[in-house]
Amino acid sequence: MRERAGVLLFPSLRGYRKAWLRKDLVAALTVWAVLVPESLAYATIAGVSPVVGLYAAVPALALYAAFGSSRHLVVASMSGTAALSASVVAGAAPADADAYAALTVGLALVVGLLGIVAGLCRLGFLSAFISEPVLKGFIIGLALTIIVGQVPALIGVDKPSGSFVEKTWGLLGELGDVHGPTLAIGAAALALILGLRRFVPRVPGSLVAVLLGILAVTAFDLQERGIEIVGHIDAGLPTVGLPDMGWGEYLGLVGPAVGVLLIGFAEGLGAAKTYAAREHYEIDANRELIGMGAANLGSGLVNGMVVNGSLSKTAVNGAAGAKSQVSTIIVSGLTVITLLLLTGLFENLPEAVLAAVVIAAVIDLVDFAALKRLWRVWTQPLGDIYRRAARIDFIAAVGTMVGVLLFDTLPGLFIGIALSVLTLLYRASRPHVPVLAREDRGGDALWLDAERHPSLDTDPTVLVVRVEGGLFFANTDFVRDRIRGLLLPETQLVVIDAETTPFIDVSGASMLVELRDELALRGIRLRLAGQTGQVRDIIRTSRTGQPVFSVHATVDDAVRAE
Repeated sequence: MRERAGVLLFPSLRGYRKAWLRKDLVAALTVWAVLVPESLAYATIAGVSPVVGLYAAVPALALYAAFGSSRHLVVASMSGTAALSASVVAGAAPADADAYAALTVGLALVVGLLGIVAGLCRLGFLSAFISEPVLKGFIIGLALTIIVGQVPALIGVDKPSGSFVEKTWGLLGELGDVHGPTLAIGAAALALILGLRRFVPRVPGSLVAVLLGILAVTAFDLQERGIEIVGHIDAGLPTVGLPDMGWGEYLGLVGPAVGVLLIGFAEGLGAAKTYAAREHYEIDANRELIGMGAANLGSGLVNGMVVNGSLSKTAVNGAAGAKSQVSTIIVSGLTVITLLLLTGLFENLPEAVLAAVVIAAVIDLVDFAALKRLWRVWTQPLGDIYRRAARIDFIAAVGTMVGVLLFDTLPGLFIGIALSVLTLLYRASRPHVPVLAREDRGGDALWLDAERHPSLDTDPTVLVVRVEGGLFFANTDFVRDRIRGLLLPETQLVVIDAETTPFIDVSGASMLVELRDELALRGIRLRLAGQTGQVRDIIRTSRTGQPVFSVHATVDDAVRAE
């Protein structure tokens, strides 16, 4: 029983060595230096008090350490899920600031419960429904939206509302009212953070900028010059309990919470797998769901916000030498100390500096180079076969990005997923059906794509083709028409190589039977070759329960058969 409990809780602590403690402590101090200012900043993205980001971090770090499977993942508030939270809560049209804060907490609770249930039901495979290109396009669009949303605080103008396009248009109209001192301190903070990151990466640039901004406000009384500051932050630990919400409001959050969970889970799982691969250990996707769910549930119970795995803070944790989740448990303790003793320090933090911290945190996510790489994943043969759908990943990424910029975060995500599915269906409905030619290699024969090997001769009386994909209801007409179009007046035998056909359904089998009968009326025989088991089984029994085709082991056997 004790061993089972050890497996269920704090898996990263199994086999812990005393020699690791110093490295975990150093990593914890480094992560804390980044986490505090970023948590304050991400809470402002979510539209709640900056201290909410710290509230969320305390239980999230500890509970993920207890239930998650990664030794390095840092779970806290993040820019992406913070923006999603703001979008979901604003869409629920809260009546006032208190209702907005309650819905933010309620969203964290619903995401947490869904994550735990999904993990217990072993639904970790759901992350596969968000492809890497879709996630890349989503993150780029989200990063651009976040940056535009933070620029007003950076330059001292009123913040426009709406989508990315509306915010950008509104921001252009405000440029004549830029507040010089705010712009100066914001630009200086942004340059400092980016400069330290570039030239002295071990120095926590966000923390340095925050401390210097606080010192500048205190020493030069910048508030009197119109510099907006964070203002009062409640000191002390948060209260534990549920927000003032009805059951109907919780139920209304379930749908959006699924999208938030899916995004947060996919991003966190990607970060966890990255460092697991480097350190040669395994990640359990279902345990990750439970860990993420427990972290969000804990965050909601202390009036926090949605949290998820952070790639940037995980990178800081790993680079600082962390060996286990002891580092994040220490960070949780340091955050408690911050809430008890240091909140007053951050009250004089200029909002322009906070905006600079956010922009610096997400600017690297605007990865247009990745889109360029996706565009280059193309060849002329692919273009000839699939036309525009040959760039399926690029289409999905750009479609997601544009959807986020035009229609907001969750609609943009689902647009990207829909584009991925549609382009995949299009490609599946038009499989490549090349003509094959025989190449003799010292007694062994290979049947190769004749178009790619023009030096090989083909026999006009024998047509050998290969269906490169599954044969099912969506592509049966296309495959049949393709084979009809390849027939020559001299053709006497058609052989379909099924080696690259991983599956077939009843519609595909019926089409082959009908094609066989049609060709027979023209004096042409149809044979199948290949050893794919399920294809052979369905072909043989699809009509009457009796064999309807003789499936040959190889193309040569099919050609030579009497």
